Amino acid sequence: MAQQHTKSLRLRLRYRFDHLVAGGTAALIGWLALACLAVVIPASTVLVWADRGAPSTLSGRLTAVWVSVGQTLKIGGAVGSPVYVLASVTLALVALLFVSTLVSLITTGINRRIMALRRGHSTVLEAGHTVVLGWSDQIFPVIGELVAANANQRRSAIAVLAPMDKVEMEDEIATSVTRTGTTRIICRSGRTTDPTVLARVSPQTAKAVLVLPPAGETGDAHVVKTLLALDAAVPGPGDAVVVAAVRDTRNHLTARLAAGPGGRVLCVDDIIARLLVQTARQPGLSLVYQELLEFAGDEFYTAAAGGLAGRTFGETLLAFTTSSVVGLLRGDGGVVLNPDSGTAIAAGDRIVLISEDDHTAVPQDAAACVEEDAIVTARPRAPLPERLLLLGWNRRAPLVLEQLDQFVSPGTTLDVVALNGETTLHTSPEAAEVRSRLEVSFHAGDITDPQVLAKLDVPSYDSVIVIGEPAPGTEAATDTDTGTDDRTLVTLLHLRAIGEAAQRELSLTTEMSDDGNRLLAPAREGADFIVSGRLISLLMTQISESRYLADVFEELFRAEGNELHLKPVSDYVRTGREVAFATLVESARRRGECAVGYRLRARSATGPDFGVRLNPDKRERVRFGEHDWLIVLADS
Repeated sequence: MAQQHTKSLRLRLRYRFDHLVAGGTAALIGWLALACLAVVIPASTVLVWADRGAPSTLSGRLTAVWVSVGQTLKIGGAVGSPVYVLASVTLALVALLFVSTLVSLITTGINRRIMALRRGHSTVLEAGHTVVLGWSDQIFPVIGELVAANANQRRSAIAVLAPMDKVEMEDEIATSVTRTGTTRIICRSGRTTDPTVLARVSPQTAKAVLVLPPAGETGDAHVVKTLLALDAAVPGPGDAVVVAAVRDTRNHLTARLAAGPGGRVLCVDDIIARLLVQTARQPGLSLVYQELLEFAGDEFYTAAAGGLAGRTFGETLLAFTTSSVVGLLRGDGGVVLNPDSGTAIAAGDRIVLISEDDHTAVPQDAAACVEEDAIVTARPRAPLPERLLLLGWNRRAPLVLEQLDQFVSPGTTLDVVALNGETTLHTSPEAAEVRSRLEVSFHAGDITDPQVLAKLDVPSYDSVIVIGEPAPGTEAATDTDTGTDDRTLVTLLHLRAIGEAAQRELSLTTEMSDDGNRLLAPAREGADFIVSGRLISLLMTQISESRYLADVFEELFRAEGNELHLKPVSDYVRTGREVAFATLVESARRRGECAVGYRLRARSATGPDFGVRLNPDKRERVRFGEHDWLIVLADS
């Protein structure tokens, strides 16, 4: 009963307090004044009466009480005639009101400024910084790679603009990118499709602008609108490198028109399809590209021709001991990869090479390290038809078939196993195209069903490609749909069991959306994974730092022209003996190729490099086995 009474009293008091607050500012000030007087006057009276030195008369003590009250409430406590006391109290109250109002105005202004900064609406006053427009899972590898690229700079900045809360963006970036070094990351909130909002990150003074495709079906349209807004915000040709990405090939041309002649637009579907095909035919190639695209490893640089002007391209291949020459950047801005050995180098040309850093690209002749007696002439190898297996189907699958038809030998067969079966797959225009080399057979089945996989005789295939496929009843998968990774992981688990039962290592190439899921994949160490989001992020950051790389990667990913290959070392040098890497460079030169590294089979399952060694010192001596590979840039 007492507990109920206490609860009722608490509710009544809370109700009266709420009613008091609802009365407005005047009521609050009045009640606050009465509450202060109710405490201050009795306390001052006690202090005066308890003081042994207090006046003995009643009037003297009352005066002392007044002085104490006035000093406590900051109204002076002056003693004198009533008019004098009233005037002093009035002045004290006016001064108190003025100071309180001034403090309130300053506090309100500061709070307003803090809230504006918190909302991320202030303008970034930077120059030579990198602007990132949009927000997706790609933001984290982009920022991480930009931080690595700026590691040797004393001061750099990255400005991020996205329609998100500024503090939320900063927290997520701080969680995912733990080390920023000398790079400052500045977040601003707002729509990237509004030219006036774009001014907040100062794109006109930036060295590079990256436009990320947001998740969802309208992501490509958002990229196009952002590029148009950027053109309106920065009219005329600017110095900044503009790099954007779209997912669907149908939107690629539209985005390129919106980006203008100086912009670079990557097509996610096209690039992923090409890399899936190249890697499926050359296991280990994904590891090579990963090493090339990450700023932490060896990557593409250019060096001035200098004293090499007037010499031939073939002579430059051994002119850099610690760098691997792969092409020329012409004076007009054009890039030529692996030109003819007799191509003359002009004074205005720059040499494209793979090096650890730009300061390591120093000419130093390595011709003396070539061992002529170790070089062999490769026997011609007739192209053989292959048996390939594609598990899963998504928007990129028709592009995979198209690319396979350009790469494979005549007579190659491809079996496609997907949920929708032959009828649905043949309805796409791409599937109905006439192929000159590839014979395709469609089969209906759930790739996560172990019985379906068991009937395929998977070990009998030369290569298996696993791509993300949505669950039954859901819409087509996209590269941002991490739910498809769950089905891929289940499929890989069953494939691993099949490989172990057959006591054979399956040649697997897997497409994934989330790099975190790649770490969970039940596959052997060093297996080939094409992680779409991370790969495009690495490409965008590389191009943003060096715009000529767009032409380099465009040629590398094409079926025509020069691309990276892993070829048997035994076709170049005698195996079973130590040879300097310069010997392999010279042997490859005679075949019209540029040797840039090697992969050792004995270390192919051992991290962190899994046997891949890019850009070795040409004086380095290595003992190669019969089944090791040489990494070359070649036309075929």
